[in-house]
Amino acid sequence: MRIWRTKNGRSNSRFTGRSLVQRTMHRSFLRTTYIIGRFFSPFGTVAAAQSVAASPPPISTISFDSKTPETCGIYPLIPVPCLVDLQKISFSHSSSLQSAKPTCFASFSSEFRDLLVRRYRNSRCPEEAEQLHIQIVKHGFGGDLFLANTLINIYVRIGDLYSAQDVFDEMPERNTVSWACLMSGCTKNGMPDEACALFKGMICAGFLPNHYAFGSALRACQELGPDSFHFGRQIHGLISKTQFAFDVEVSNVLMSMYGSCCLESPDYARTVFDGIQGRNSISWNSIISVYSQRVDAATAFELFSAMQYGGLGFNFMPNEYTFGSLIKVASTFPSSDMCLFEQLLTSVHKSGFLGDLFVGSALVSGFAKLGLINSAKKIFEQMSVRNAVSMNGLMVGLVKQKRGEEAAEVFKEMKHLVEINLDSYVILLSAFAEFNVLEEGRRNGRELHAYVIRTGLSEVKVAIGNGLINMYAKCGAIDYACSVFRLVGERDLVSWNSLISGLDQNECYEEAVSNFCMMRRTGLRPSNFTLISSLSSCASLSWIRAGAQIHCEVLKLGLDFDVSVSNALLALYSETGSLIECQELFLFMPEYDQVSWNCVIGALANSEASVLGAVQYFSDMMRSGWTLNRVTFINILSAASSISLHEFGHQIHALVLKYHVADDPAIENALISCYGKCGNMDHCEKIFSRMSERRDEVSWNSMISGYIHNEQLCKAMDLVWFIMQNGQKLDNFAFATVLSACASVATLERGMEVHACQIRTCLGSDVVVGSALVDMYAKCGRIDYASRLFKWMSVRNVYSWNSIISGYARHGHVDKSLEFFEKMKLEGLLPDHVTFVGVLSACSHSGLVEEGYEHFESMSKHYGLAPRMEHFSCMVDLLGRAGDIDKLADFVNQMPMKPNALIWRTVLGSCARTNGRNTELGSRAAQMLLESEPENAVNYVLLSNMYASGGKWECVSKARSLMRLAAVKKEAGCSWVTMKDGVHVFVAGDKSHPEKDAIYRKLIELQQKMRDAGFVPQTGFALYDVELESKEELLSYHSEKLAVAFALTRTRVSTIRIMKNLRVCGDCHSAFSYISKIVGREIVLRDSNRFHHFTDGKCSCGDYW
Repeated sequence: MRIWRTKNGRSNSRFTGRSLVQRTMHRSFLRTTYIIGRFFSPFGTVAAAQSVAASPPPISTISFDSKTPETCGIYPLIPVPCLVDLQKISFSHSSSLQSAKPTCFASFSSEFRDLLVRRYRNSRCPEEAEQLHIQIVKHGFGGDLFLANTLINIYVRIGDLYSAQDVFDEMPERNTVSWACLMSGCTKNGMPDEACALFKGMICAGFLPNHYAFGSALRACQELGPDSFHFGRQIHGLISKTQFAFDVEVSNVLMSMYGSCCLESPDYARTVFDGIQGRNSISWNSIISVYSQRVDAATAFELFSAMQYGGLGFNFMPNEYTFGSLIKVASTFPSSDMCLFEQLLTSVHKSGFLGDLFVGSALVSGFAKLGLINSAKKIFEQMSVRNAVSMNGLMVGLVKQKRGEEAAEVFKEMKHLVEINLDSYVILLSAFAEFNVLEEGRRNGRELHAYVIRTGLSEVKVAIGNGLINMYAKCGAIDYACSVFRLVGERDLVSWNSLISGLDQNECYEEAVSNFCMMRRTGLRPSNFTLISSLSSCASLSWIRAGAQIHCEVLKLGLDFDVSVSNALLALYSETGSLIECQELFLFMPEYDQVSWNCVIGALANSEASVLGAVQYFSDMMRSGWTLNRVTFINILSAASSISLHEFGHQIHALVLKYHVADDPAIENALISCYGKCGNMDHCEKIFSRMSERRDEVSWNSMISGYIHNEQLCKAMDLVWFIMQNGQKLDNFAFATVLSACASVATLERGMEVHACQIRTCLGSDVVVGSALVDMYAKCGRIDYASRLFKWMSVRNVYSWNSIISGYARHGHVDKSLEFFEKMKLEGLLPDHVTFVGVLSACSHSGLVEEGYEHFESMSKHYGLAPRMEHFSCMVDLLGRAGDIDKLADFVNQMPMKPNALIWRTVLGSCARTNGRNTELGSRAAQMLLESEPENAVNYVLLSNMYASGGKWECVSKARSLMRLAAVKKEAGCSWVTMKDGVHVFVAGDKSHPEKDAIYRKLIELQQKMRDAGFVPQTGFALYDVELESKEELLSYHSEKLAVAFALTRTRVSTIRIMKNLRVCGDCHSAFSYISKIVGREIVLRDSNRFHHFTDGKCSCGDYW
């Protein structure tokens, strides 16, 4: 038994209102009538035949004879009275049959047939179809092609394809009309696949299709879309061999088919149009519609003009369908270019179609799409007749303008005035997602959800389920969206796209990728939207392998030519740092858009090594004639900031002014950041002052960062106080930036003030600010405060752990540092590259060579982290401090990468600390440094110190001569101490301080007490070729000793904190140990490498630094 199904999935039968038993009994009655009719119809009267046909026996009168096996359950028995009447009719006609001529019977049959044709020719109701069917069967017209085709046509009109197919199957012979009628029914009732199958069957049966058959088959291809493009071309090839090749009606349908099936190009449709000899208005409307669908406004309006010009005298004036297509394409123009749309509106008005429902609905939709909601509302209100289409068009425009509440209000006002269709509910669901208050939108969405469940609408159309998924996802209720998805019966591609996109937007990235894989297993072919959302999730997760696999899917599906998909791939490779793949992909893209250029420029701008590449791509973009937008400017200004090119920043600023986007807050913020990193704070202040009301958190943060970058900490702090006094709140980024600045210059007091502001703004639980505070206190010498804050943090991330591990390592508490490293792993957090820098530094500061090697090797073995240059530098420092110069040389020679200046500087410093025992390695390191950084004075100083520690004074003299020839100066060593009245800075032998007399008296007093306690000056650290007494004098007045003497004259606090810009020398380190014991105070000294805590004659470093 053939089962027909329509688009909504329901069976299509004329007996849909009856039970299965009733259908079977009625069809059995028809068969019985057919049998009786074959025997008795020639002898009956027309009146009797009509009486039986018009009054079929009621179901209650039909009985089954269980004793007769031939009829049991197959043919119903006719009641006795009916059989008697039929018998009488047969007898009366049998006698007249013997005396009559055959021609009279033929005449009667022909007249009755003509009567049936006239009566049922235009029938459109199931009852009349049944009556005609009974008459045909009863009177033996089953072989009459015309009547059979008429009956099929009536069944097609009422949508009863089941019965139409039955009649078609029982026909002893068929003609072209039979096939065409059934094909037409399938196409009109949403069964294009069945229509195509019938067309193939017709050809195989040897029938030549007529223009109706060709038209139905082409309409079916049009319904199926691009998948049936090749079959449509085959039909076109067949048409070209028949007389219908020049038929205007067939050509019109061909154009429409190509318009829907060939989305890449309108050329096929245009070729058909150009070949039509006698075009009509439908021809013009069809080709205009094709170009409108492809948003080719120029060609569409060119054809519109040709239609009017060529149509003079031929009634080819535009009608409602012409204007509908033109309005659709005109609405794609930006709202700033309204000239074309206004001209079209005038033409509509002059043609008298302004009151037409179709044109009015198109105008409402067009104005709404352009964002001209007031104009759309005005036309909508002026329409004398409105329907769901016009209402939907207005709602769609409101939704696109993010005016969800107004769209919902339109629906509420019109729901009783127009017949709401299913699309209206889908649009209403999308409106809820655009409410200003998402919670209110979600609440309304749940109410509509309950309504569609109660009315069963969710089971009628899958688009409503898709709309629910999309609404819940955009309202932030992703769990509800997943629940709806699980309950959707027949999921289509839109269902999966809505879910995957929703998961990606709600940051459920792993679930999005997982659902993409599940969708592929169902056999559905992903669209560009599916791939874009999946690639976005892979980018957010930094899953480069999964992204590469999806890239392969893109290539296999042929979607690599879709510019949006290619842009998503560019973003993936950009965010995962795969810059080579990003550039290669861009190179092979067949076409670009603004997003493509912005992606590749942004990717290169974010990488310090590729910033110049970003500038090159920016130049290529301009040379190619592309218009720059705000994203382009933000990306290129970021690149200009990285390379600190002042002039280039000025040129970009000029382009910003030229493009009239200088008032965009995002671009102004980018300009402030760029000028700040280029050292031009005057320009920053001018831009900032002009921003006025446009300032946002980024603006303030950019100014603070600029001041800090240019070492204007006081101005940065003043700006912070100004923000606080004006009642504005600093965000976590601003606090982290200021705290980082305080940490970099070890300004504890300022850092504590910022901490107090942070407490007042209730950001105490923020993990970013908490981590910055731990780092600040550790770098400012208060490791106890840092430890306390770390313990109080309710949430810790990898940055928090890195700060405390590095802090303890910097203060010489190696055991604590390694202990926190183990705790971090126990809590399930994976260490990153920064973590291992802290761990290796801790091992270096305490000489744990073997343990350092273990941690270094575990990076790649256990955590999959490839060691970077900073990790190799830590290992070189570890071996150098341990004095194992031979292992150090082997380690440097076996490095998988070329050592940089940092590595060679560490090697040279290690050779200097070992009293010049391996000057060959040191000389090699110095040569590499002087070649790569001839302007860096530190390199010459280290070379000189290496020779001086070995007593090679001639080489020292040569090194100093090289330094003079290079015209570089050594950075003066200085120390400073912070008091209530400011920061006091000292240099070696300094006598410029106002309290110099008290300082030197205190210093002489300390030196005498130290000698009494057994202190002996370590003259080996006086790297000058002078007498022993002169060396002792030089050592006595080092800047850190002057600073501690000053602090002892001024403060009575228990802890003295001193900062030094260079590494502390061994003599001062030993002296501080004695001083701490003599004065009974803790002295905290921070040099360029680490902190030293001197307490009761001992240092936290264990004299190993």
